Amino acid sequence: MTYNIDLSGRVALVTGASSGLGAQFARTLASAGAAVVLASRRIDKLKELRAQIDGEGGDAHVLELDVTDHNSIKSAVAHAETEVGSIDILVNNSGVSTSQRLQDVSDADFDFVFNTNTKGAFFMAQEVAKRMLGRAQGQAPGSFTGGRIINVASAAGLRVLPKIGVYAMSKAAVIQMTKAMALEWGKHGINVNAICPGYIDTEINHHHWQTEAGQRLLQMLPRKRVGQPQDLDALLVMLCSDQSHFINGAVISADDGFGV
Repeated sequence: MTYNIDLSGRVALVTGASSGLGAQFARTLASAGAAVVLASRRIDKLKELRAQIDGEGGDAHVLELDVTDHNSIKSAVAHAETEVGSIDILVNNSGVSTSQRLQDVSDADFDFVFNTNTKGAFFMAQEVAKRMLGRAQGQAPGSFTGGRIINVASAAGLRVLPKIGVYAMSKAAVIQMTKAMALEWGKHGINVNAICPGYIDTEINHHHWQTEAGQRLLQMLPRKRVGQPQDLDALLVMLCSDQSHFINGAVISADDGFGV
């Protein structure tokens, strides 16, 4: 027996799609049949990813977006819906971090992290949800399929780690934000859930795992390994699908047992 989730006919917008988990999320949703809007500030990287997805038979579109700029968010969402169609799925993935002890955090450090990870994620979800809510109103019973918003939080939002305290705080806020959105928007057919990845090997941190500090960290992990971006594929696709209609407000750890 096989089980297949088909996202054909759906439009998915992925923020932070130029690299790392965002790029993998975009490839995965395109493979599942969705038309994917790739959003980021790094247009050159997005164009490379679009070419890859198109070459594999997918449907991808490039969109410049800065989630720290409210006008950029409004313009990007409007442009996406004009060019591709109503957004059915938002993967709220943009994120940044700094590394320092709390006593060394500056105003600029704090704002840098929170403006992207928390404020940017909130207003991105809000702008997409306004349009989902608008489509839900006045529709005949059964004619509206709702929407899916997946906020990418972090294992650090559930378990504080040293030297990334502000990042952990920002992601803890995303977790509470997810629950608040699920509570208010769920009755309109919009399911909002959060994924909390653990340590994932991406191009940004790949070199770290070969260092002495990286090796020490590996030895502290439950199975002494880090995940790969594709390890989140099945969870992501399920949360984006109609089959997840009974999952709302969930905060799902994908951390290989790190938080246990």
